[in-house]
Amino acid sequence: MNVIDHVRDMAAAGLHSNVRIISSLLLTMSTNNPELFSPSQKYQLLVYHADAIFHDKEYRNAACKYNMALQQKKVLSKTTKVRPSSTGGTTSALQAQINMMLANLYRKAGQERSAVTSYKEVLRQCPLALDAIIGLLSLSVKGAEVASMTMDVIQSIPNLDWLSVWIKAHAFTHGGDNQRAINTICSLEKKSLLRDNVDLLVTLADVYFRAGDTKNSILKFEQAQMLDPYLIKGMDVYGYLMAREGHLEDVEVLGGRLFNISDQHAEPWVISGCHSFYSKRYSRALYLGAKAIQLNSNSVQALLLKGVALRNMGRVQEAIIHFREAMRLAPCRLDCYEGLIDCYLASNGVREAMGMANNIYKTLGANAQTLTILATVCLEDPLTQEKAKTLLDKALAQRPDYIKAVVKKAELLSREQKYEEGIALLRNTLANQSDCVLHRMLGDFLVAVNDYQEAMDQYSIALSLDPNDQKSLEGMQKMEKEESPTDATVELDGDDMEGSGEEGDLEGSDSEAVQWADQEQWFGMQ
Repeated sequence: MNVIDHVRDMAAAGLHSNVRIISSLLLTMSTNNPELFSPSQKYQLLVYHADAIFHDKEYRNAACKYNMALQQKKVLSKTTKVRPSSTGGTTSALQAQINMMLANLYRKAGQERSAVTSYKEVLRQCPLALDAIIGLLSLSVKGAEVASMTMDVIQSIPNLDWLSVWIKAHAFTHGGDNQRAINTICSLEKKSLLRDNVDLLVTLADVYFRAGDTKNSILKFEQAQMLDPYLIKGMDVYGYLMAREGHLEDVEVLGGRLFNISDQHAEPWVISGCHSFYSKRYSRALYLGAKAIQLNSNSVQALLLKGVALRNMGRVQEAIIHFREAMRLAPCRLDCYEGLIDCYLASNGVREAMGMANNIYKTLGANAQTLTILATVCLEDPLTQEKAKTLLDKALAQRPDYIKAVVKKAELLSREQKYEEGIALLRNTLANQSDCVLHRMLGDFLVAVNDYQEAMDQYSIALSLDPNDQKSLEGMQKMEKEESPTDATVELDGDDMEGSGEEGDLEGSDSEAVQWADQEQWFGMQ
């Protein structure tokens, strides 16, 4: 069997998500090396790829890919007939389809052992079922074991040597080793045959996001969008990052564009929900998050959106349920744990928060992110302030540019009234990157040392980065009123995981629910 035969068998088995991933990678290889596949084989790949996209209800994208297939067919010689390869066994195809469906159902129900067994059966019948491979890795099956199940096909088919590296990259990702995942995917993406593959770029963007590297995550998402204007996968994370960075106009445009592509996916609803959340319209964000979950109950970003909306509306116990479900679906995504810890702290559950933070620290190891999470909880207890300082110093020693650690260290220095030290910390960080929260905090510190002119400059920069940052606006207004610095209390709140929207007028937000009907056209709900 050649690789096209494997794709054909998966298509016949109804393994559409698997067909979509492998055909995308093979088509990228074909673009970078046109000699790899014959015109007839490339035509078949395009059709299989378009069929898989059509099955995902991305109809505009599917139409684009079908047109590409038709163009490819025109280059075939008139004497060449496109013949399908010899058909595989119908019974085997049906069994693979059933096992894939069972695996997904078992996973959704939390029956992990049964899901693993079913995914393995899919791979036994279709060793290039890459979505099944991802399913196994997400259920903590070792990468080496998964790779061994594909070794025969890798060795028997030319130009598949990249697959073992691909498996290793996803194993690192689902094991929480983000830095090694990034390095592995970068090495894979730089290979000429897989250069500019959209799936790899989205995966890389997602891992950068998990690692807390917002800048590179946004960069890779934008690169993927340029290559595929119909891209939906991963755009919910991209929209969230853009909203968190204060680019609400761009988020609004992105949401509208994705609704035009397909309103049957969770992503555009999540993006619109993020726009509402960071505009302090929590009720509408809640509604849009719920709509996204209806379309895809496994959407982690939708669960997180609904969770933060519920939390900001004071419905903490309901929020906890959503964060726990997000944790179950994505046990290596730290933002799920952070959301739950924030809920515990909001309800004075410091002991529960500490238990969760310690568990993350022990499970995922001492990296900048886990150290900062643990330090955040320690800051809530006057008896553990020194421990928080030690943890933050360790985090910054590993990653001096990690904004969350910088923010928490600045908060600690503010409590200790070490303003000059805080100013130095923030200046050093801002020398290499620009961030609204850091500029605003530097402004607060400068007010504390009576440097009003530069404080005004820092507030202005913060507002230029995020015009909706209420705390920067308040700081500037105080300066304009020439309020005495001795009467002003310097309060630093750097927790921008869900933005500066936590102090919004909740009653005003709830009142917007009656306006949804008038605004449904924008959300593609006609």
